[in-house]
Amino acid sequence: MVVMKFGGTSVGSAAAMRQVIANVAEKKKSSAPLVVLSACSGITNKLIQIADAAGSGCLEEAQQLVGEVRQFHLDLIGELIESEELQQEVIAKIEVYLTRLERLTEGIEIVGELTERSKDRFCSFGELLSTSVFAAALNEAGVSCKWIDVRTVMITDDRFGFARPLAEICQKNTSEIIKPLLDAGTVVVTQGYIGATESGRTTTLGRGGSDLSAALFGAWLHSESIEIWTDVDGVMTTDPRIVPEAKSIRVMTFSEAAELAYLGAKVLHPDTIAPAVQKNIPVYVLNTWHPDSKGTLITNDPELLAGKSHGGLVKSIAVKKAQAILNIRSNRMFGRHGFMSELFDVFERFGISVEMISTSEVSVSLTVDDAVVSEPLIKALGALGEVEIEHKVATVSVVGDNLRMSKGVAGRIFNSLRNVNLRMISQGASEINVGVVVDESDVQAAVASLHCEFFAESQCDAIFEKPAGS
Repeated sequence: MVVMKFGGTSVGSAAAMRQVIANVAEKKKSSAPLVVLSACSGITNKLIQIADAAGSGCLEEAQQLVGEVRQFHLDLIGELIESEELQQEVIAKIEVYLTRLERLTEGIEIVGELTERSKDRFCSFGELLSTSVFAAALNEAGVSCKWIDVRTVMITDDRFGFARPLAEICQKNTSEIIKPLLDAGTVVVTQGYIGATESGRTTTLGRGGSDLSAALFGAWLHSESIEIWTDVDGVMTTDPRIVPEAKSIRVMTFSEAAELAYLGAKVLHPDTIAPAVQKNIPVYVLNTWHPDSKGTLITNDPELLAGKSHGGLVKSIAVKKAQAILNIRSNRMFGRHGFMSELFDVFERFGISVEMISTSEVSVSLTVDDAVVSEPLIKALGALGEVEIEHKVATVSVVGDNLRMSKGVAGRIFNSLRNVNLRMISQGASEINVGVVVDESDVQAAVASLHCEFFAESQCDAIFEKPAGS
């Protein structure tokens, strides 16, 4: 049995859904898969806009956006489903959700307050709508499937906006509700990203939580593999939007994939890896539009890893933009214990995650998301020492097994970046990443140089084309 998770771009149009239907039908020839879907591309963002507009008292704007969500899904139904009877059945089902969305919008506007619990309810409609349309289209295509409301299975705590599943209850529900259908040869279609508390309140697992949903189901079902279907040919050596020559990585370890996810790679949600590691379930990252391509296999199996990792020690270059450097200088650091504890206590109080850190005797430099830098934070840090802020920077991280223990790799990294102004340098404690911070304007040059050094030596001239006449 296989879990197949399809992201928003994979179900973002009628043509995309038809491709997903073909992929699921092909998989069904060997065994019935569990299909986990995200909301259609752009819909979750639109639902958040509806929530914000309602919370701000802009009812007319919110209602207009609800109308756009309705029309989008009606158009999908019209393109995907030919049977008039089935069309009406699906329209009736999605109208139930859309009516609830309208009532929620009106209620929030009247109350004038948008809570995290209410926002989770808004966001949940995207997956409920996409899976309802897809399941009907899949059935019409001749692939027998059962639509399941994941909120009857994925029971979570009540941390709205970032809920965590209650594993024992979820595993029991999965065994009782989903597994018998799969064992009987029925494809199961359900939602990622959302769940519900024990009292039935809708929750979300956080942005990117569909990957986590799929991985958890894979673990609870003891599946053969977990397939993450997206719009690129697996995990890439870097973002192809930055370096078009980026290559697909055929095989990589769980630790490399997790590190890439935390460092800014967009393909995988960081928490996806943990359930797969615990059960040693291989994870495939595949391209919806090119189902025959090999994609990327993520595994710890020594036999699968042997001799198949692309690019030697360095596997990929990850980028995270919209960062800020905070430089804290204080003579109190010199020879004194406890200063770092006080410093990180500030970030704990503000609920801020530190991305990268570098220290000296009397200063600490670290990076955080630019959006979380606020006057109260700076004031709190100012009580510990002099604070300087550098906005609009990006972290660029080189990831690969045992980089720290490999002679010459660091030299190659910094030599390739000789023409880029490095704002900060950090060696990852995991031994598989070396990171630098550059101005956002230098990201293109930095990543292109690193990619040329480690993956595309033969393409250096193409990347760095000489000016005409030089």
